[in-house]
Amino acid sequence: MSAFTPPPSIVTLRRDMIAIGRRLYERGLIVAAEGNISARLGDGRILVTPAGFCKGRMATDDLAIVDLGGRRLQGAWPATTELGMHLTALRARPDIHACVHAHPPYATAFAVAGIGLADCILPEVVATLGSVPLAEYATPSTPAVGASIEKYLDRFDAFLLKNHGVLTLGVDLESAYRKMETVERFAQIVHLARSLDAVDCLSCRQVDELLALSRTLHSRFSGTETPVCGQCRVGEPAHASS
Repeated sequence: MSAFTPPPSIVTLRRDMIAIGRRLYERGLIVAAEGNISARLGDGRILVTPAGFCKGRMATDDLAIVDLGGRRLQGAWPATTELGMHLTALRARPDIHACVHAHPPYATAFAVAGIGLADCILPEVVATLGSVPLAEYATPSTPAVGASIEKYLDRFDAFLLKNHGVLTLGVDLESAYRKMETVERFAQIVHLARSLDAVDCLSCRQVDELLALSRTLHSRFSGTETPVCGQCRVGEPAHASS
């Protein structure tokens, strides 16, 4: 049995959130004041990025602390206007402790085109993310954004937001950030393969082998109960790309 790992301190979380914001900005996954990040502090409190700030140039004192109802408990600046989306995910998924929202160019282009990333193409994506469904359009900063992802939250950790961007969930900030990178690289590769007029999906047997492997890695995406692309078990028929 592994030893208990205590939750990170607020000092560590503040430092990590600043670093994640800088990485998102430097990698071009966000520009200007785009994007937002959240992480659990424990006892119902959430650390979250402020509204209207460039996430690549924040200071630790700029971050806000809210409760699960969205009430600001600490911080000189209001929390992100997309707070409701983060709270919807955190309330629904006690197993996840961080959310990252960004506008990565390739993945957001798929969201604008109305194409989900549900096909079984890259082994590492199948084994770690399952697939990336496309949530219906909702006006940013409104409760409709949270409502648009609710039906996917029990099965997926990454979502394309129609005409908007991408949301990823993780057990910690690093995990949520890495999933954002994975979604963007996946979208870039699919785009390039389509430009070659050749996207060769994995077979059902190959997907089954990957799901079996993912069980040894303790992935959430190793079950067989979720029909996805109509053949395999990692996506959603309604949002599979054509």
